[in-house]
Amino acid sequence: MTGAPLRRVKSLSILAVVAWSALVFLAWSQPWFTLTAQGRAGDTLTVTVQGAAAAPALSALALAGLALSAALAIAGPVIRIILGLLELVLGLSIVVSSAAALADPVPAGQSAVTSATGVAGSSSILAIAEATGSTPWPWVATVAGTLMAVTGILIVVTFRRWPVSGRKYQPVQFADETGRTSTSPATLVEANLEPAGPVDGSRSTERTTPETAQDSAPSTAAPVETSQPVDLDAKAESDRTRAVDSWDSLSRGVDPTN
Repeated sequence: MTGAPLRRVKSLSILAVVAWSALVFLAWSQPWFTLTAQGRAGDTLTVTVQGAAAAPALSALALAGLALSAALAIAGPVIRIILGLLELVLGLSIVVSSAAALADPVPAGQSAVTSATGVAGSSSILAIAEATGSTPWPWVATVAGTLMAVTGILIVVTFRRWPVSGRKYQPVQFADETGRTSTSPATLVEANLEPAGPVDGSRSTERTTPETAQDSAPSTAAPVETSQPVDLDAKAESDRTRAVDSWDSLSRGVDPTN
């Protein structure tokens, strides 16, 4: 199974975790039971027990399920198994907490009875209060917890069929011109600066830098000839002086025309 079916398995699993957790949180915020209790003046009081009083742990368990759904979106195969097992434990905990409240509503609502009558203590509350009705919300929480447990099992069973996370969750890979890759560009620079083989029987420990490489490289550039401007007057004067000296040397200082 590839492509769209794989993405559908992952999306449906994460969506199921979010849905069941939200349903548990909703049930926790609703009224669960109705109790009647004898007040201190002998009157009968009607006490409504909210889910927050009957099963206070459900809110934390539901929030943990919502956080787990976010982790599932980027988890790898091994972490996915752990999160699936954690989802199973969360679902079972919700079922146990809800079932305990359903089995005995009066102890589950003793905090509400104490607030209404001022009577404290489990034995005293059991003596003055009794359950007269319940709403569907504790059953909704129990069913949602069961579905959470089933979803956790399905995550563990199907974890290999999930597609891998996107590239944005993978480390960036750098590559040089030789094809070497690394997550750190500094590592590639250091590898390129090291000599490829031994020099004079031992590997050189000196690293080549751009300045030393430029100094050690043989010069292949041809010499550039520079030309300077020539003073024609000075050259003519020099030629005339040499001519006079040559004449004096030949005539021994005597003018032969005389």
